Amino acid sequence: MKKLGHDLRSLGAIGVIALTLAIQCSLTSVPVHAQAPTATTSSRSVIPAPEAPATLVELRSRIEEICRQPALEPGFFALKIVSLDSGQTIFEQSANKFVRPASNMKLYTVATAFDRLTPDFHFITSVYAKEKPNKSGVISDFLGVKGTGDPSIAARFNNGDYFKGINDLADRIVAAGVKRIKGDLVGDESYFKGSPVGSGWEWEDLTWSYGAQISALSINDNAIDLNIKPGTTVGAPVSIVTGPPNASFITIANHATTSPKGLRSDLQIYRGLGSNTLEISGSLPIGDAGFVGGVAIPDPALAFVSMLRDALIKRGVKIDGQVRTVSSQSFERLPYLERVQPAGVAVEIASMPSPPFSIIAAQTLKPSQNQYTEIILRALGEWARSDLSPTRDYAQDVPKNSEEAGLGVVKKFLRQAGIGENDVALNDGSGLSRNDLITANTTVQLLTFMSRHKYFAQFRDALPIAGVDGTLRTRMRGTPAEGNVRAKTGSLSSVASLSGYVTTAAGEHLVFSMMLNNYPDAAAVRRDSMDAIAILLASFAGKTQ
Repeated sequence: MKKLGHDLRSLGAIGVIALTLAIQCSLTSVPVHAQAPTATTSSRSVIPAPEAPATLVELRSRIEEICRQPALEPGFFALKIVSLDSGQTIFEQSANKFVRPASNMKLYTVATAFDRLTPDFHFITSVYAKEKPNKSGVISDFLGVKGTGDPSIAARFNNGDYFKGINDLADRIVAAGVKRIKGDLVGDESYFKGSPVGSGWEWEDLTWSYGAQISALSINDNAIDLNIKPGTTVGAPVSIVTGPPNASFITIANHATTSPKGLRSDLQIYRGLGSNTLEISGSLPIGDAGFVGGVAIPDPALAFVSMLRDALIKRGVKIDGQVRTVSSQSFERLPYLERVQPAGVAVEIASMPSPPFSIIAAQTLKPSQNQYTEIILRALGEWARSDLSPTRDYAQDVPKNSEEAGLGVVKKFLRQAGIGENDVALNDGSGLSRNDLITANTTVQLLTFMSRHKYFAQFRDALPIAGVDGTLRTRMRGTPAEGNVRAKTGSLSSVASLSGYVTTAAGEHLVFSMMLNNYPDAAAVRRDSMDAIAILLASFAGKTQ
């Protein structure tokens, strides 16, 4: 192992990638050429394929070799590994230092929601009016749709179908006897109070799907999918396909053209803050792969009721009025069926529950969905002041801002897990804020607490699985970590993180947290270093005691 350590120090970033490959090759029968990027091929023979670490001393030594490689020296690597069976700390480095967690922040929010809301919690979307439809199916005034944050009215939950969720709601409205709405169709997103974006988010985030607005009335992740390809001839407009197609709630201005083959792509995508127009400019050369990605929409509630209107019209419902929205900041207040206080003058026409929270949690953690996490955070805040909360007296002190109220619930839960308020600095729920600060210690403490929680199985099952699904689906394949490591990833421009659970080759259960800060995201060594450590843990054949 000293020879291996010497090689790693010499090879730097290439060395740790080769180490990962060497571990894969020595512990499995998968061919090297099936797993490695071409750039590392010439380096593989330099490092001998190591055997699985057999003793705790050897395991610690090999983890330290990875942590101490020169390629990581510009960054700050916080790390802690603990045995859940013996309680012994296997390895730690800067574990009590504050670091930015990126999406490891989601562990804190989702764990709190499992505890407070339970795996069987359902978001409810209600349809209401001043009175029920008459015998002819006529609603004499407006028809309102009040959301409480259900993120599942989305293609992600419906096998890629952008319309199924909204069609299901339209079917319920029609089944309630509605044939004509004389007034407006109103999207009511007033359940959440405060800003529609997370605290500490940067303006550059807000263009893209990962920075989509948070709304109590959400549709298709509050984003529109884009597939932009070059045209067939030089000078022709680029081809733009959207998901959902022909969306009426956003305008796309296509100024981009097709350039000659071999030139550099110069495609520009821009949507001004709050703007309903998406500007596509620049050029794509013939044969270019183009762009596939998501862009945030500026008014999710408007998109929701626009798609609902179309679905109702297709079912024969006549709508005399317009589509509009009401938020917590609106001057207008519509009567609605409030679930927190006694019912007002409105009556409920129809309602639709979300899937249980356990399913939503998996669709949050596995793909690392920021918007869903922020919805969950705000739902926790509203839970704290509602009749759903067993601590009803506490509701009087809950901040009016849903995000602040949710953070209060998270902090209170963390105290139960043995994590003090001064041990973390929470700014949002998803980790997109660069102001969030946690430690490897607190993350291991949280994961250890959850390992003894009554809902641990559901929490664990919601995490990405190495080589199988979510953000880990392409990582650690063909190693003892595949199908074994269950962990939350995290990535920002200068942050990479990986925290979760692993079972060793000897059957011992470990918990770990790795967070690398102040290191540029262009370097694959961030990911490969953490994967190499996780693989070592999975292959460890010894015991911690």
